[in-house]
Amino acid sequence: MQVGAHVSVAGGVDNAVDREVDVGGNCGQIFTTSPQVWQDPEFEDGEAERFREWSREENVGPWVIHASYLVNLATPKKKLREKSVASLQAELDAADRLGIDYVNVHLGAHTGAGVEQGLTNAADTLDALDIPEGVTLLVESDAGSGTKLGDEFDHLGAVLDRSTQDLEVCLDTAHVFAAGYDLSTPAEVETTFAEFDDLVGVENLACVHLNDSKHGCGTNKDEHAHVGEGKIGTEGMRAVLTHEAVRDVPLVLETPEENGKDFAWNVERTRELAD
Repeated sequence: MQVGAHVSVAGGVDNAVDREVDVGGNCGQIFTTSPQVWQDPEFEDGEAERFREWSREENVGPWVIHASYLVNLATPKKKLREKSVASLQAELDAADRLGIDYVNVHLGAHTGAGVEQGLTNAADTLDALDIPEGVTLLVESDAGSGTKLGDEFDHLGAVLDRSTQDLEVCLDTAHVFAAGYDLSTPAEVETTFAEFDDLVGVENLACVHLNDSKHGCGTNKDEHAHVGEGKIGTEGMRAVLTHEAVRDVPLVLETPEENGKDFAWNVERTRELAD
C-alpha cells in the first residue's frame, strides 16, 4: 500500500525523504517553495541527486509536487495567466530534475468569466506548458465556493477532454465531500465513484489526497480532519480505502497536527482501515 504525507523541504529538498520515512510513509508530497508567493524552486544539483538516491534507497515513491496556490489556470487575465504558466512550468522542470512523477494543480477561479469560459481558459493554459517526459500533471478536485472550478466532476472531465495534454486527476476526499459528493457510507462511496467514472474515468485517477473533513457534505468548507475522525467518519473512510478505484492509487495525507495526533498516527490509521 502506498501511503504517505505532505512533508517539509526545510533545510533542503533531500530532507523530505527522511521526514517521510519518520512518519512511516512510502510515498509523499512536497511544496518546492512557499505556496503563497511567486517564487521558483531553488535547489542545488547535489540536493536533487540526494533526493533521488535516498528515495530509491528507502523505497519512497511516487512523489508529488503541489503547485503554488497562486496559480490560476482558469483566469481571464493575461498577466495572471502568464505568471501561472511560468510558475507551473518551473514546478514541472523541478519534478524532472528530482525524478518526481507528478505535479498537482488546482484549476483556479474563473472570476466572472463563467464556468465554460473558465474551463476553456484552464485547458488553454495547460496546453501552453512543456511537460517533461516522465512527469504527469494532475488536476485536483476542489471544495468549491465563489467562482472556483473543480468542485464538480464534469469540470475535471471537461478540462481533460479540452486539453491536448495527457493529464490525470487527483481527488481530495475532503474536497469531494465538501463539494457535495457524499463519502460517509459504503453506498454513497459507491455512488460517488460511479459518477466520477462516468464523468472523468477511474482510469484517469492517479492520486488521492486522503483527508477527512471537519465540515459537512456540501458546505464548500475546506478544513481537514484526522482520518476517520471527521464528518466522513470511520465507515466512509474505510469504504474509500477499500474501493477498487483507490486500491492501487498512491494516498497522500494532508491531515492536521492536533489533539495529540500527527502524520504518523494518520498513516497507521489509514493502513488499519484499509486492511
